[in-house]
Amino acid sequence: MNNTHKIFVSIIVMLIIVGCSTKKDAFLNRNFHAVNTKYNILFNGHEALRIGLEQLNANYEDNFWERLPIEPLKVDKLAMPGLASDIDSSPKEFERAEEKAVKAIQKHSMLIARQERNKQIDDAYLLLGKSRYYSKRFVPALEAFTYVINNYPRANLINETKIWHAKTQIRLRNEEQAIINLKRLLKDDSLKQKIFEDAHTALAMAYMSLDSLDNALYHLNKGVLITNKNKVIAKAMITKNKKNVIKPVLSTKNEEQIARNLYIIGQIYKEKGLIDSSNIAFTNIIKFNKAPRKYSVRAQIEKAKNFISKEDASSAIAALQKITKNSYNKPYLDEIYYQLGVIENANNSEEAIWYFKKSLEASAMPNFQKELSYEAAGNYYFDKAKFAVAGAYYDSILGITLSESSKRIRSLARKRSNLNDVILYENIAKVNDSILTISAMTLDEQTAFFTSYIEKLKAEDEKQQKVSSTGSGFFNSLGLGNKEDESTGKWYFYNTQTLSFGEQEFRRIWGNRPLEENWRLSDKTQLNFQGNNSNQLHDITKIDASKKYELNYYLERIPSEVSKIDSLKQERNNAYYKLGVIYKEQFNEFDLAIDKLESVLLFNPDQKIEIPAKYHLYKMYEVQNNSRATILKEDITSNYPETIYAKIILDPNSVLQDKGSSPESEYALVFYDYKDNKFDAVLEQANLAITKYEGHEIVPKFELLKAYTIGKTAGIKAFEIALNVVATNYPNTEEGKKALEVLKTIKSKI
Repeated sequence: MNNTHKIFVSIIVMLIIVGCSTKKDAFLNRNFHAVNTKYNILFNGHEALRIGLEQLNANYEDNFWERLPIEPLKVDKLAMPGLASDIDSSPKEFERAEEKAVKAIQKHSMLIARQERNKQIDDAYLLLGKSRYYSKRFVPALEAFTYVINNYPRANLINETKIWHAKTQIRLRNEEQAIINLKRLLKDDSLKQKIFEDAHTALAMAYMSLDSLDNALYHLNKGVLITNKNKVIAKAMITKNKKNVIKPVLSTKNEEQIARNLYIIGQIYKEKGLIDSSNIAFTNIIKFNKAPRKYSVRAQIEKAKNFISKEDASSAIAALQKITKNSYNKPYLDEIYYQLGVIENANNSEEAIWYFKKSLEASAMPNFQKELSYEAAGNYYFDKAKFAVAGAYYDSILGITLSESSKRIRSLARKRSNLNDVILYENIAKVNDSILTISAMTLDEQTAFFTSYIEKLKAEDEKQQKVSSTGSGFFNSLGLGNKEDESTGKWYFYNTQTLSFGEQEFRRIWGNRPLEENWRLSDKTQLNFQGNNSNQLHDITKIDASKKYELNYYLERIPSEVSKIDSLKQERNNAYYKLGVIYKEQFNEFDLAIDKLESVLLFNPDQKIEIPAKYHLYKMYEVQNNSRATILKEDITSNYPETIYAKIILDPNSVLQDKGSSPESEYALVFYDYKDNKFDAVLEQANLAITKYEGHEIVPKFELLKAYTIGKTAGIKAFEIALNVVATNYPNTEEGKKALEVLKTIKSKI
């Protein structure tokens, strides 16, 4: 290296040394530190903040079924200095951004004569405040913003800092001061468009926090209007469309927040019942080309929810069907199909259930939308009195929900528990009907049936290259596939949907319980109603899967003994009777109840079922003004005059006033049996009394006593279900309230 080069290097070194000084207010010093601050430390700090925000947004999920918060930042608690905070739950990149901001201030601040000479330092303080804000450390964030406002009043980013200062005050519940500061800021006519929008958005946040919805709506609207940058900012530019509906001209900057504000505007207008204004807001999102897809697609869904007339419904369906064809909308198909189902269901269209099922197919993972789709499908079948299928959908919700304690889920769980008996007895009725049907066939007919079945089973197994069913029960092994038409057949052999649900769900909840009256009772305390022999039935229906292709195996298992056939008939009759009473009493489904009870009369049951079945039919026909009520009344009073049912029909008051059989005295006798641990007798007498005193105020007392008895004999699960029945069916009685109180106690102890 020659002398010239040495001199040149020395000069460069001297310039660097001189420029590194933060105490000298010279051109070289100012520019050296400004450049190093901006393109070295702050660049890395802003990158860390950007990455942290991406992670924060990725982990944040908006609940579009409720009004959105203006700023998508979930704050569970405020972090105070010196106390444990939830900063660890925030992305670590915010810590790195804060470190870079502190480093920039410490190494490159040029505070000379109480004036900052490095123009990048205000940016460093802003970065410092933002990092703390997104880490939910609002007190130290406020300190950073306050320092800039007090010490750098002429900083380039002073207006942005004031907005962040106000937002932090809102988070600290000092909304009034934030509003004063923001309104003072908006008096400046020279504000840039983005600052104007952000200030109005922050004001909306403050008013929303104060529950001042009208003021929040006003500032949200101001925040989405493009403004004249050179003149009066308060005057917004608006245009009119062909229908002369006033609408805003949207800003092309700050797209995420603009779209979000518009969405919230639409939600608020809808809450206020201003559907036209709501639709305008959602339409603006749809026409806003730069709006993120999560807002534009859901804006189309929200517009569809606002339909009023049939014409509106048709337009909404067409619009939603159109966006299903866009492959970019695949993540939102579950919501789109669900809304299509809601509209079709409102129009009483059979298409509704198809859309609900499509929604479930499109749901990639369990979420609130999937719960809604399951519930909508369940309600669809419930309204059509297909309670077993409805119960299957309700079970799906209870299996995936993360909000078990919510009012909606608790109500749904009670509704589902009321379906247990329906599902069980429907299953029993169909199983026994099917067995009895096969038993009544000739040997040739039985052989032909099972030969055909085995061939179909082999073909199905070969097609799937695996065993489609291991045969948990006799009729489960007879399922002929899962096709739509087969699963919905009326004959039980082909109704694999109901079969698989009934048996699997029963075993999941109750284990291997016999199919008998009072099935909730444990094995040691079973009440064998009308001589049922359910253990024999269980032996009949239990299948060895390794022999499922052997014809003789099926033929040998068909019951032929008179005692077994009679047992199946008695159990079938009891199931039909129980279903009739449940449909009548719990669901007010008179048509279904009449169908079941009329059917059981065709089976020539014994008098223990025949007489009460006729009585219930009489009561329903009487309500319907059906002439058959007179026939049944004459039948009961003439042929069975000594029964309680005949006495009730002839003179209800005489029965209730009879000293020997008054409701209160009868309850007292049953209660004494309960105190003496005669639980079998209590259940039998309580069931009879509930039927006998139907509509009387004593019934809830018997129901509660019955629930306590079930709790003593069948365990905590059965006790909860029985208490739920009392709490649901008699909510305004002392017994219903007591049942609810006991349920809460049980859950708290568990």
